[in-house]
Amino acid sequence: MNSYDPFDLPEGYGGTAREPAAPLSPPPQSNPIEPTPWLDPIIPSDAAPADPWPRRRLWLRRAAIAALVLLLVLIAWLAIAAPVSRTAQPLVPPQLVIAASDGTPIARTGAIIERPVVATQLPDHVIEAFLATEDRRFRNHWGVDPYGIGRAAWSNMQAGSARQGGSTITQQLAKLTYLTNDRTFARKIKELPIAVWLEVWLSKDKILERYLSNAYFGDNVYGLRAASLHYFYRQPERLTLTQAAMLAGLVKAPSRLAPTRNLKGAQDRERVVIAAMVDAGYLTSAEARAMRPATVDHRARSPLPRGTYFADWATKEARGSIPSGYEEAKVVTTLDRRLQALAERVTRYGMPGGAQVALVAMRPNGAVVAMVGGNDYRQSAFNRASQAKRQPGSTFKLAIYLAALRSGMTPETLVDDGPITTGAYRPANASKRYRGQITLKQAFVHSSNVVAVKLYDQLGKDAVQNAANALGMTAALPGNASVALGSADNTLLALTAAYAGIAAGEAPVVPHALAQPEPGFIESFFDDRKGLGGRTTRQLREMLRAAVEQGTGQAARLAIPAYGKTGTTQDSRDALFVGYADDLIVGVWIGRDDNKPLGSASGGGAPARIWRDFMIGAIPGAAPRPQPQRIPMPMPQLPNIIPPEIRIDPETGIEIDGDIGGVGVTIDRDGVRIDTEDAIDREVERRTDEIERRAEELQRAIEDLPEQ
Repeated sequence: MNSYDPFDLPEGYGGTAREPAAPLSPPPQSNPIEPTPWLDPIIPSDAAPADPWPRRRLWLRRAAIAALVLLLVLIAWLAIAAPVSRTAQPLVPPQLVIAASDGTPIARTGAIIERPVVATQLPDHVIEAFLATEDRRFRNHWGVDPYGIGRAAWSNMQAGSARQGGSTITQQLAKLTYLTNDRTFARKIKELPIAVWLEVWLSKDKILERYLSNAYFGDNVYGLRAASLHYFYRQPERLTLTQAAMLAGLVKAPSRLAPTRNLKGAQDRERVVIAAMVDAGYLTSAEARAMRPATVDHRARSPLPRGTYFADWATKEARGSIPSGYEEAKVVTTLDRRLQALAERVTRYGMPGGAQVALVAMRPNGAVVAMVGGNDYRQSAFNRASQAKRQPGSTFKLAIYLAALRSGMTPETLVDDGPITTGAYRPANASKRYRGQITLKQAFVHSSNVVAVKLYDQLGKDAVQNAANALGMTAALPGNASVALGSADNTLLALTAAYAGIAAGEAPVVPHALAQPEPGFIESFFDDRKGLGGRTTRQLREMLRAAVEQGTGQAARLAIPAYGKTGTTQDSRDALFVGYADDLIVGVWIGRDDNKPLGSASGGGAPARIWRDFMIGAIPGAAPRPQPQRIPMPMPQLPNIIPPEIRIDPETGIEIDGDIGGVGVTIDRDGVRIDTEDAIDREVERRTDEIERRAEELQRAIEDLPEQ
């Protein structure tokens, strides 16, 4: 019986085969083992190899699902980021005419645009001029032109620089509408799917129309119709071939080639476009050689300024009040032309060297009626009334004293106007004078710095912040006592609105440039303005009036009740006066843009005088009657200077009363008194007569001219 040797191998499997080799067979077993199913996977099988296609089909199925998901994501992104309807809207805001409250236009802002063009109404040569230079295969591609991209790449490679672009008109529309002009690879990648998206939803004519209606042509002009009217004073449906060629050439570099500034450059580019039209088969060489360059027929619009300080500030609010579209819009604002002219006149003179001046005038409801943002808008359009954030100085003490009154104090509450001798912050009074125990009202009238700081320390930052917020000054205040002296930056516009809250009796007052409708019941219910309290308002008004009548603001006194507060910052870098009379709230600021000191300027000086001059011109009866001027004169000289028009008292021979040339004069033992108001009126009358006389002479001279 043969025994089983596990080391016996058939010949060819290594080692030496034994003679004779027994056939390989399992050892005899007395109890055969049943097959084990869990060993099947590791036991070789004689079955055929597995079919690989099921695995490949699985991966193909997964790839198809992934591609479908990506496609759906791309479509969703395009639907959200690139709505087709946006291409039918102007890409820049249309021109906006800002008008004063009486409807008189005062400024025109925004781009020059006109209604869209219709492709089927344009002459063939107009469309051909743009296709020849921008996209010759426009009718034959689906938004992206691989042939054009390759041709541009080859040309640029030969030239060694990027001289040609491969963008189609559809891609340019995508860039204009949804993207930026950045020359980046990321922008190009986004441009491609958007272009295909537009081709799916829009016809070729629609794409061309929307591109031509929004392209930039220089001189702040957007769209073919606006450019045609601007440069040639004709509708695009009547453009000649050379005019169309010139406009098509502007698209490459509109700012540089605008024919109103660079006619030669525009004509040179026009020749390039005509050559491209010949190359594209739209023209013959003979036709091109027979053409003469286009000339410009530019007719300027009505001479309105492109902007003013008020117009720039009002534009944002005005834009939100009109629907978007291509047509020019007109918005009537709250500006009062008479008051604006007055504001410009009173701020024109008397400024310290290098100083700027700003003025804001508004009604108690916040309607701004005049605004000056600097000395000259043409030199600097930066608005120092609405944009400049400067320290308000003591004008901010209004919030300190409001917090004090809210805490239970009254104008008669005694406070200590003594020097601060403890702590790290020890400000002094501007006058270096200390009055000891004085009332809250006296402290406000004399603008005591030490009292304001002590009130801040006593009341706490939160109370002062709440009072400032109630007045509409919502910026977070620094957590130090210098806030009491106006160290927290603010705009003159916001500061004036805070004082308007006192005039109105409720706050905050929101400055606005457009007339606001009267609030209905629902609007009134949700109105977040709050009354400051009748008693508190009266007390603040009492102190503001006393500051003008008896305190630092005496230069602003009027013949009618006037309320206000001066403000001067450290080293006289800013000087302010803010206050109100009748129904006008006015803030005046002077300072330097480089924040250098103004010398000896103070809020009670030039700002208070400007405020007073504005109020006198704005409010009838506000001018205080001038006191007679006294000219000291020895009595013995009187007989030598008395003209015959003057009546002499027969009893004393001293008291004299009469007029010289219409000007009232009184002479007594104290000297000579001249009625300056009469003198001013007389001078105005004399100058008016002189102007009328010269006008009549000029009119006669014109009538005598020979007819042409």
